[in-house]
Amino acid sequence: MEYELKDKLISKKQHPCGFNEWEIIRTGADYKLKCLGCGHIILVDYSILKKMTKQIIKKEN
Repeated sequence: MEYELKDKLISKKQHPCGFNEWEIIRTGADYKLKCLGCGHIILVDYSILKKMTKQIIKKEN
């Protein structure tokens, strides 16, 4: 799986706010994700991101 900036992810587990959709806002050694429900931002490692991802929704050009 390739993760790119502005891609949207659907995670296996919900965030405490009830949403399971995230947007990638930074890539690199770590990935910064923003919850699309409440706006909370988290920083995760690639291995954790790979485990938590159910589906990738690619950005539209």
